[in-house]
Amino acid sequence: MLRVAVVGSGPSGVYTAQSLVEQQAVPDVHVHVLDRLPCPYGLVRYGVAPDHEKIKSLQRNLRTVLEHPRVDFLGHVQIGTGGLGTEQLRDMYHAVVYCVGAATDRRLGIPGEELPGSFSATEFVSWYSAHPDAAVNGFLLGARSAVVIGVGNVAVDVTRILARGADELRPTDVPQAALGVLAESRVREVQMVGRRGPSQAKFTTKELRELGALPGAEVVVDPADLVLDPAFADPSGLPAVNRRNVEVLRGWAGLPPQGRDRRLTLRFFLRPVAVLEAPGGGRVGGVRFERTMPDGHGGVVGTGAFEDIPAELVLRSVGYRGVPLPGLPFDPQRGTVPHTAGRILRDGAPSPGEYVAGWIKRGPTGVIGTNRPCAKETAASLLADADALMRRQVSDDPREALRRLGQDPVDWSGWQAIEAAEVALGHSLGRTTVKIPDWAGLLSAARGGRRT
Repeated sequence: MLRVAVVGSGPSGVYTAQSLVEQQAVPDVHVHVLDRLPCPYGLVRYGVAPDHEKIKSLQRNLRTVLEHPRVDFLGHVQIGTGGLGTEQLRDMYHAVVYCVGAATDRRLGIPGEELPGSFSATEFVSWYSAHPDAAVNGFLLGARSAVVIGVGNVAVDVTRILARGADELRPTDVPQAALGVLAESRVREVQMVGRRGPSQAKFTTKELRELGALPGAEVVVDPADLVLDPAFADPSGLPAVNRRNVEVLRGWAGLPPQGRDRRLTLRFFLRPVAVLEAPGGGRVGGVRFERTMPDGHGGVVGTGAFEDIPAELVLRSVGYRGVPLPGLPFDPQRGTVPHTAGRILRDGAPSPGEYVAGWIKRGPTGVIGTNRPCAKETAASLLADADALMRRQVSDDPREALRRLGQDPVDWSGWQAIEAAEVALGHSLGRTTVKIPDWAGLLSAARGGRRT
């Protein structure tokens, strides 16, 4: 028997487990999928917007893997600071695959970034997704206007959620407290701003088009922003997604004002240089941008012209970054763990039994499906090493070893109990499933469902 621990139960971790147990070359592979949270699915549960039911339905596919007879989910297991060390894991399993993602946001590195009212988009997403670590809930305090910095899918998500009405979100699993705050929101103007042109934006066309389908909201695009882009006049040479994006934006730029309750404005060729303090001090009052222009090499340069956009809320959505996991090597420039085909490198040489997959392997790039080939590559490396790995003695019962080391795992029955509790919570509120947003509630629900 080959015993493998996969650290992380998001798509990369689950796809790695799937690649290991569904192959035929190495029989009798058993996988424990470990996660710090008592709930599986990673960003599919805690990063996909609540109104994106089709993407969230991917949980059904991930669930099938986690219910495989040779796969066990063990949540509420802490790895790293305050928990198990990497050497302790190596003593329990023949191999460990780290699929820990990119756990922090990139910073803008500009003055005023820490002002109250300035948040990372991830903080906002965690709040409306009921992540138990979400510590901030004062996003919309008196805000009437917001600036979202970034033009990727996360930026589109948070812009859309700010413009959604409570009636549209009530059928989703958004937590009750967040639904109440969003229902009372006074935000009527949201500006999403990118430092480069529309042909280089990272959002997908499907996400972009959803902005134009929001009831009670109109999308505004300044034609003057578009014409700065060399590909605007003739987008035929662009990749398909970028070409479609430009075509959608061109269509919006030609629309007359519609006088709707909320307005979503897309801006381009503006680089943030400072978050401004409101008159009287203490909170965000806007963002200062420098106008940019194409440099002829795919980038932009500053023009020395500046524009201030007033806002009481700033959400920064400029990408994710991996963080070091104690006990593992780390490349601070790339924000990844050094590896060759998924084999972790220590001092330039593969470290027996240690592997990596997902964003912590390749950086925060691609879509959910990109994790499949990434996971398959890592699994192939591990399986090629299987004969050597199984020569080493490991724990007969890693689950009991985890308990001896102070961990209190939530198993699959515990997760099922959380699911049932969230359905019951939703019914009690006259809604469908509603997420439990705090650690105490999740663990209480899980313990109620634990098998003896």
